[in-house]
Amino acid sequence: MKRGSTIFLKIAVVLIGIPILALCILGLYWLPNNPASPDYDHLLYPAITGIYISAIPFFIALYQAFKLLNYIDVNKAFSIASVKSLKVIKICAVIISSLYVVIMPFVFFVAELDDAPGLIIIGMVPFFASSVIAVFAAVLQRLLQEAIDIKAENDLTV
Repeated sequence: MKRGSTIFLKIAVVLIGIPILALCILGLYWLPNNPASPDYDHLLYPAITGIYISAIPFFIALYQAFKLLNYIDVNKAFSIASVKSLKVIKICAVIISSLYVVIMPFVFFVAELDDAPGLIIIGMVPFFASSVIAVFAAVLQRLLQEAIDIKAENDLTV
């Protein structure tokens, strides 16, 4: 495969990470200077802490996706390293889903206090998105592992 064939996907991975990094940096600066309402800050700050913690596995998964694209560029797509990258992406997606499950009660109570039911739906989007990514990575990991096993069997018989 040509070396630059995955350049679009690499650019997309970088462009996905830049706004999240910017939001994390700006949020750390903005939040202490503009505290939440004293009525429900005990609910809002744990949710925001969970969101910041979820940024760690998010960036780990982005790095693994970038590595996977590099493996594809150097014709090592069908390798154990690719399977390991997919496994790490799957684990990161499960961690993010789990964090958002823990955050949801706080989001629910904030939505009740603010009378904003749409906040609950918005809070569920990261959970469902990361769940889909986890399932997709698991399926790709299994298929890739089976392809590697078939290739190894064919190499032994030849």
